[in-house]
Amino acid sequence: MSQANDASATDFAFVEFAPGCGAGLPLPAGWISIVEAPLLILVGVTGVGKSTTLDRLLRGRRATLLPDRRVLTDKLLIAAMQMAEGLQPTIVTDRAQRFAYTRRYRATHAGGMADALGLLAVAPAQTEKLLIFDGLRGANEIEAAAVALPNARFVMLDAPDAVRVVRLLGRSDPFDRVERILPDPAGAPFEALGLDDAAALFTHDEQAMLLGLVDSGRVAAADLRAKVKIVVEERRSYDPQGTRNALLRHAGERALCVDTTQHGADDVARLIATRLGEWGLI
Repeated sequence: MSQANDASATDFAFVEFAPGCGAGLPLPAGWISIVEAPLLILVGVTGVGKSTTLDRLLRGRRATLLPDRRVLTDKLLIAAMQMAEGLQPTIVTDRAQRFAYTRRYRATHAGGMADALGLLAVAPAQTEKLLIFDGLRGANEIEAAAVALPNARFVMLDAPDAVRVVRLLGRSDPFDRVERILPDPAGAPFEALGLDDAAALFTHDEQAMLLGLVDSGRVAAADLRAKVKIVVEERRSYDPQGTRNALLRHAGERALCVDTTQHGADDVARLIATRLGEWGLI
């Protein structure tokens, strides 16, 4: 990739990120831009149930998961920002730092992750299977993808912030760590946990429920603080309600929205499969 601060231009040599999927020029013979391919895009922030839903949805189906948001963030977004600073691209693991990089990327690339997604190309064999990208998040990304990817269909999964925190506490995903957390004041209110800005996102009852997990000994205060901070950092960049509104406004006939607290994982997968059939994707 060139050091120009514009990863939306395909100005770097072709790189295959995963078998049958890559970005750059020139494309291998027969490969096509993702813009031309039928595509399912999952929309939703961390903890809404995308991974669980995908697990259920893909059972017994021929499908290809495109390099996900994490991979494209590393390979296209963060790398572009680091190179614009004259730095050698390196992997960034801290969630807060990653959000800072992606916010800066959006300042110069209005479509954010949608701009990066539009750079992908796939091998001919991949177009014979259901192509899935996980996933887009912000309203700006939805608006850009709705225009740039006319063959895409969207499924948005959603859940309340407090539910997302509980799910993060239970899944032990190393990607969900936030470094440099404070010492453990077990049972303290959100403000004393170093989460002053988090209080505004959670009702009194939700805070009491989450702090009750600490008081009961089910989770450590440091773990709760880290997971709440992930949700807060993400909400600084992405507003789920705004994303849903943008999705219905710009691609309503190509979209399905599901609250994962209202349906079990198998039911969510069935709802999506039914809609995919209506769309002609399966």
